[in-house]
Amino acid sequence: MTSHPDALSSPPALRNRGPILEVLRRVLPARGTVLEIASGSGEHIVHFAAGLPHLTWQPSDPDGDARASVAAYRDEAGLPNLLAPIALDASAPSWPLTHVDAIVSINMIHIAPWSAAEGLMAGANRLLAPGAVLYLYGPFMEDGRHTAPSNADFDASLRRRNRDWGVRDLGEVAALARRHGLAFEERVAMPANNLSVTFRRRAA
Repeated sequence: MTSHPDALSSPPALRNRGPILEVLRRVLPARGTVLEIASGSGEHIVHFAAGLPHLTWQPSDPDGDARASVAAYRDEAGLPNLLAPIALDASAPSWPLTHVDAIVSINMIHIAPWSAAEGLMAGANRLLAPGAVLYLYGPFMEDGRHTAPSNADFDASLRRRNRDWGVRDLGEVAALARRHGLAFEERVAMPANNLSVTFRRRAA
């Protein structure tokens, strides 16, 4: 934890970054640039950049406070493969990048309107080459049902905060991905009733 005044701290990020890294070691490419959508505090991406030094990591977030936090952690870590954070809104029709080799999005699509998930899939279709990976992490419903009472409670709390937020159904997310040229590849059960979900860009 850095003492920099701009640095934010997310206890869930500290808890889940290790298990996520183990999945990323297996699914990400041997080289190239990985874009993280909604980097938040930056604690995830600094951990991933340290653990996967053969990849270049590009953090992004639409929120200025989040980008300042990422920058603070980046400055402290001094990792040559971790780029400066950029402003990027997943729901925007164009992004400030034209190509990356993989995309990672952790705990984003349920704390955002559905338009952010739509934009994420459209952006992945634009930026990823055939065979490249989109990785998602977070809670999901499956077959229209919550996988644990804690997820149902979390979903209710999200919807109280914003009626456009909420835990998404994996089937609906996979169908959205298919419409944007991304094939569902695997689902991995993770701690605290979360899932790692991998999609792969199909050939045109």
